[in-house]
Amino acid sequence: MIKRNRLFGSQTRVTFSLPRDTPPGTVSVVGSFNDWQPGEHVLVARRDGTRTVTVRLGPGQHRFRYLATGGLWFDDEAADQVDDQGGLLVL
Repeated sequence: MIKRNRLFGSQTRVTFSLPRDTPPGTVSVVGSFNDWQPGEHVLVARRDGTRTVTVRLGPGQHRFRYLATGGLWFDDEAADQVDDQGGLLVL
């Protein structure tokens, strides 16, 4: 799930959310907004049974994918578009 909140000015707060244990292990969101650096935006477990991370993004197109423990790459169907390059958010 992806939640977007418009902030003052041109910034948008984007929250990436996954179930706490699916997939198991550590998961980070990597993308064009963090130079595809694993571990920079790690999803954190919440009491409601999810794990989330929030990133502030400017206007434009942002590519991203999730990277889980063991090198498992996967996409979020809640993105504006998903193709062979991963998910796309248009803000």
